[in-house]
Amino acid sequence: MNEEKKQQGTGTGGDFEEHLRELLAEDANTIRPAPVPYPAIRRRGTVERRRRVAAAGAALVTLAAMPVGAYALADGDAGGNTVAATPQVSVTPRTSATPVPAASPAGPARPATENQLLDGITFGQAADGLKKCLADDQSHQTHRPSNFRTDLGAAEDYRIILAMNSTGDSNALGDGMYVVAVKEQPQQARLICNVKDGGEIGLGASVGSDDVPGAGPVMADINGGKLYQQSILDRGNWKLPFRWGVIGTVKPSVARVTVSYGGATSQATLDHGWFVASGVLNQQVTVAPRIKGYDADSKLVYDSGKDKDYAQRLP
Repeated sequence: MNEEKKQQGTGTGGDFEEHLRELLAEDANTIRPAPVPYPAIRRRGTVERRRRVAAAGAALVTLAAMPVGAYALADGDAGGNTVAATPQVSVTPRTSATPVPAASPAGPARPATENQLLDGITFGQAADGLKKCLADDQSHQTHRPSNFRTDLGAAEDYRIILAMNSTGDSNALGDGMYVVAVKEQPQQARLICNVKDGGEIGLGASVGSDDVPGAGPVMADINGGKLYQQSILDRGNWKLPFRWGVIGTVKPSVARVTVSYGGATSQATLDHGWFVASGVLNQQVTVAPRIKGYDADSKLVYDSGKDKDYAQRLP
């Protein structure tokens, strides 16, 4: 009996092998490993890479936003470690650039003193008048022969040295405002701008130095007569009171200039190589303003009454 069971348990070599194959075939599905979840692994890897890239990008933005010198070394005990303090950095999301309006061009320089802005005229009004005159002159350049065209430059090239009321006369109707401006570079220039209350523009320009051989230390502007006289058509019948002005150049040796006109004397202002004087006339005159210059010791160094190149009387 035992021998029979033993033979059934083991059988012959061929029967045992065949039986084992059957058992393996029956349990194949039971012991088969689960398939590898490739889609899930790929998604997880993609998410992880994105996290790493985002972290690296944030670090780069933080470093780029760090201002120079933001790290301050903290004081420590002798022999201790020096630790860099961690600054607080806020990262602002990058947005599309918004165009920044270009800065408006700078205006002319101010006069040396506020006393050169007369009759309640503000510096802003004077600067605006100068700009209008330059723009008006530029608009007429194309209508002039090429050899008569000039480039007077921009308002920011000039310094205003005088602003005052202008009185209309038979040759230039309507009251308004005179603005006198000068510049030194690239060459010396002087503008006498007349802006009428109605908007009419008048401009007298002198380009180049007025210096002549043998000229004295004080020299009245050769075309500045319009500032202190009315039209010859109104000779003896000027509109009064009349605001007048006298301008010209002075050498560095001149410390003081006075101008006498219509029986009154005015102290001139010296402004970067120019002198500016003004007053109010209450009577008819036929004699031109008399100009005197003094040095630092109050010594008379110039007198227009003795200057053969200066017109002593009005036209």
